Order: sequence, then structure tokens, then C-alpha cells
Amino acid sequence: MSHKSLIDYRIFLPALLIVVGISIPFAFYEAESLELLNSIFNYIVDVFSWGYLWYGVILVAAALYFSFSKYGQVVLGDPAEKPRFTLFEYASILIAMGIGSTIMRTGMLQWTSVANDPPAGVDPGSAESLLWGNSYSMFLWGFQVFAIFVMIAPAMGYVLHVQKRPLMRISEACRVLFGDKFTDGWGGKVLDILFLISILTGAAVTLGLGAPIITHNVSVLLHVEVTFTMTIIVTVIWVFLFSLSAYLGIEKGIKRLSTFNMYLAGLFALLVLIAGPGVFILNYFTDSVSFLLSHYLTFSLNTDSVHQGKPSHIQSNTVFWFAYSATWAMLHSVFAAKISRGRTIKEMILTYLLAPTMISWIATGVLGGLGVHRYLTGELSILKLVKQDERMAAIPEILHTLPFGGIMISIFIIVALIFLTTTLDSTTYTVAAYTSTRDMSEHEPAKLLRIVIAGVIAALALLLMRIGGLAPLEVISGMMGLPIIVVQFIMIYAAKKMMDKDKAWKYNIRK
Repeated sequence: MSHKSLIDYRIFLPALLIVVGISIPFAFYEAESLELLNSIFNYIVDVFSWGYLWYGVILVAAALYFSFSKYGQVVLGDPAEKPRFTLFEYASILIAMGIGSTIMRTGMLQWTSVANDPPAGVDPGSAESLLWGNSYSMFLWGFQVFAIFVMIAPAMGYVLHVQKRPLMRISEACRVLFGDKFTDGWGGKVLDILFLISILTGAAVTLGLGAPIITHNVSVLLHVEVTFTMTIIVTVIWVFLFSLSAYLGIEKGIKRLSTFNMYLAGLFALLVLIAGPGVFILNYFTDSVSFLLSHYLTFSLNTDSVHQGKPSHIQSNTVFWFAYSATWAMLHSVFAAKISRGRTIKEMILTYLLAPTMISWIATGVLGGLGVHRYLTGELSILKLVKQDERMAAIPEILHTLPFGGIMISIFIIVALIFLTTTLDSTTYTVAAYTSTRDMSEHEPAKLLRIVIAGVIAALALLLMRIGGLAPLEVISGMMGLPIIVVQFIMIYAAKKMMDKDKAWKYNIRK
């Protein structure tokens, strides 16, 4: 097979050209385009805030329905086949893909946004605002978000592992609803191009905006200023790592990196507890979980409708978070489907709902607890620092208060770098698999294709980092969640219809 035939240019090139065509003009008129895009996005959020909140709740209900109904027992593949990965390996890969390095940022700093801008009736910086802050940070990495990430996966997994369709694409899963003419024609191409646009924009933004998590800690560690040259060096190292991991594949690259990082992240959390205020962190974690569970419905469905004026951070950010998460839904689901051969639908959904949630809550408890303790004792004026300075600069300031601060910052950099790598190697692998012309039910995407995709993502991110345009692209990425939500519900219905048509809940189950 020639290299040219490894990739389906009919969907990849249009998606890439659209992303570049959008990005370049916005880069040259960044301030104006950002103002325009933000006004459009804010309008969407204002009008549909109630819809986004219900969307999260409905997807959790759909996840529970698919898990505990007859569909939950359907095996993705041969019922006699053993799962491809152990449960720990499987959960580690989903965790690394699901939360990535973002948990390192939100876990450490999300509570400050709520403490500075708490719900109506709560004083900024008060003890109550601190409880709202950390419990809200846990809520962001909870059941709604991971239901959003996983609920396209049943349809994709069934198409790939049960029906053995050669192409791992959204359009293939919709064939049962729209027929061959739509799937093989322009309709299917539009769906597949939409998927690629959402992923290429999201990956470029992740690469561009993820770098500061590393550079600000390196700056403090080496006592140098953050420069674009440093950003380039960090990005090149990062690109090399996720390109190598994607090149090695799931077994040798992604799986090993994900499981190793689980152990390293666990060691880091243990060191923070031992070297830092361990008793306070454990107490604050307990209080945060209690507060979260007692206010879960408020977090889930509050629109601040009776409070006049600007909505609080919790209300506005929740809607943005769900909208942005929807953008990544297709990527997470397609990747989850690919690695779930041999798992039941129930195992796939519940692992994605529970494993990342558990790790996210622990990370938030440890990282957020350390920051809150330093704020309460007066060691750091964190709430003022995040208002006045670059937010990422607060992270090394907090870590430096620990004994052996330099070592702790170094471990934090490594964990964050690996989390960033596992997010993007999964992305690169999935885009390569999605655009491949190989039979994805039997093969892996070509290694050359994985490197090409990694190069395209890196080049786009570096270009926009240099000339500007990442911020507008981030807003566009969030706006794309709206059409993807429609696709999600179509895919959920397609999964049910395919399994009903085949009576999979009777014939494709473990004996």
C-alpha cells in the first residue's frame, strides 16, 4: 500500500484547510476577532445555559440506562474474547486521556476563581467560599463531564468490534439511521469533517495553552524568565514525546506511559501529604466531598435566574465547561471505543464515569487543599496573586512553600508533561485511525500517518503561538460543542437501534 493511500484526503484535507483558513485571519486580527467570537459565544451560553445544564444530566441518565439495562451486557467484540487490557491498564489509559494535564491546573487553582467570585450571598474569601471553591472544582471533574466524553462510544465500539466495519468513523455508526446513500455521500463526509475540525482545533489549543503549565514551573526552578524561546523548547520536547508515544502505539507507548504516570502521580500526592499539611488536606478533602454531595443538584442545575446582574463564576463557568467538553466528546468516545474490545458496554461506561472521577477528586483534594492551607495561614496571598499576575505563576509559588520545593516542582513538571503527552498521543493516534484507509477493526493506523498527524498539530499550534490566534481558536473550539451535542444524541439512538436490530443483548453477551 502506498503512503498516499494510507490517509483519506477527502476528509482530512478539507478539515485542515478549514482550520487553517479560520485561524490565519483571526491571528492577524486577534483582538477584534476575539471580541466578536466571545460576544457570539456568550450569547449562545446566555440563551442556552439551561439547555447545557440539562444536557449534562440527561447524558448521565443515558449512561446509567445503557449500563444497567439489557444493553449493558453487550460485549464489544467476540463474547469469548478476553479484554485487551487489565482493568488497571484500561482505567489508567482512560484517566490519562480523560483528564490530562488540565487537572493539574484546575485542581490547584479552580477554587480561587470561586473564592474570588462566589455565589450570591457568600462573601469572597470567606470560609464558606473556600468550601464552594474546592467542591465545585470536584464537580467539574464529575459524572456529567465523563458522561459527555463516553456516550458516543457505545455506537462506535459496536460498529468497530461487533459489526467489524473497516472505517472507524462517526458516519459509519450513523449508517443504521440514514442509510448507505447518506453515509457514503456528502452527509457522511460532513460528519467526518466536523469530527476532524473539532479535534484539530482542540489539539492545537491544548498544545498551545498547555505549555504555560510547564514553562512557569521551569522558570521558577531555573530562575529564568518565561520567554517564547523557552516555550518553543518545551513544546518541541513535548511534541517529540507524544509523537514517539503515538508512533509506538497503544501497547508500547500510550499504555505504558499512562500506567507509569498513575504511579508517579500517586507518589507526588503522597509526598505532598507527608511534606505538607497532610492532616488539614485530608480534613478539607472530607469537607469538600461532603459539601459537593449535599449541593450536587445546585451545581448541576443552577442558572442564577432570580439574581440580577452578572452571574457568578460557578454559573457561567459550568455552562462553558460543558460546552467545551462537548467539543472533545467525539475524540474521547472514538478512542475509548478503540481500546474497549472485549469489554461490555457497562464496563466501558462505568469505568469512564468512575475511574477519572475518583482520581480527579483526589487530585483536587490534595492540590486544592495545599493552596487553601497556604491562603488560610497567610503564607501566600493566593487570591490576590491570581488576580494580579499570570494564573499559572501561582502554581510554582504554592509548590515552593513545601520542603524540598525544587524537587516537588520537578516532579510536578514531569507529571504534568506526561499528562499532556498522554492526552495528545491519544489524540494523534485517534485522528490517524479516523483518517486511515486501513481496516481499523483488524489493524492499527500506519506509524507514518501518526507522525504526519503529530507534525500537523504541532506546526499549527506553533504558528498560532508565534503570530497569535490561539485565543480565538479556543472560543471556536467551545462553540463547536453545539452541533456536536446534536451528533451525540443521534449516536446514542444509533447505538440502541443497532443493538435492537441485531438483538445483541441476546446473542452478543458473555455466557
